[in-house]
Amino acid sequence: MDVRDTGIGRETSEMGGEMNTAGGTESGTVRVLLVDDQPLLRTGFRLILEAEPDIAVVGEAGDGAVAVEMTRAMLPDVVLMDIRMPGVDGIEATRRIIREGAASHDPKVLILTTFDLDEYVIEAVRAGASGFLLKDSPPEDLVQAIRIVAAGDAIVAPSVTRRLLDKFATRLPAVRDATPPPGLDTLTEREREVLTHVARGQSNAEIAAELVVSETTVKTHVGNVLAKLGLRDRVQAVVYAYETGLSRPGQS
Repeated sequence: MDVRDTGIGRETSEMGGEMNTAGGTESGTVRVLLVDDQPLLRTGFRLILEAEPDIAVVGEAGDGAVAVEMTRAMLPDVVLMDIRMPGVDGIEATRRIIREGAASHDPKVLILTTFDLDEYVIEAVRAGASGFLLKDSPPEDLVQAIRIVAAGDAIVAPSVTRRLLDKFATRLPAVRDATPPPGLDTLTEREREVLTHVARGQSNAEIAAELVVSETTVKTHVGNVLAKLGLRDRVQAVVYAYETGLSRPGQS
């Protein structure tokens, strides 16, 4: 998986903030928990990550239930999470970690998958994951993705987000009426317009060109949308737009 294809690196600027390349934590070291039921893969990931001066692997787990317990005990900044595991799978583990993290240290979850449009990835994004990465990604992509997620940004490129949600949205219940969903009425007309463009998978530069405004203005609007709707990142904004019917599958 090439960085240019996934949007890794670009997504940081999309969110409207600068990433500390030394890590996303105050100490400058990103604490990572590895979760995969295959010991050989965990060993490979550990070797890659421990070669980086700003990343520390604080533990390993072979299933989701243990991952939740270790997250609670070790307080990692990023949980590198496999999806398909025996017992508690990565989706449910992600859901529990995000739910518990809201009241503690707010860990980020980066999903590992074999296929970039795996239906389980879609559910993981809904559960609160900050993005996903293919297991056969180059080592430099893995390292950069962890740093970006630790900094609080998503690593799913706008185009990939759109493909994911087009597939996901076909399984959503039909919108029953035109009543604005909770929170949507707090947005200004321009913020709602920007949210619609975000849901189409457009970058800040593309939105700015279409609305004839600066990228800085778009970043401000995106930030306001996230704050008003209580969303973690741009990925969740796209999910929100689809779940509420603001955007529909195949809509351009």
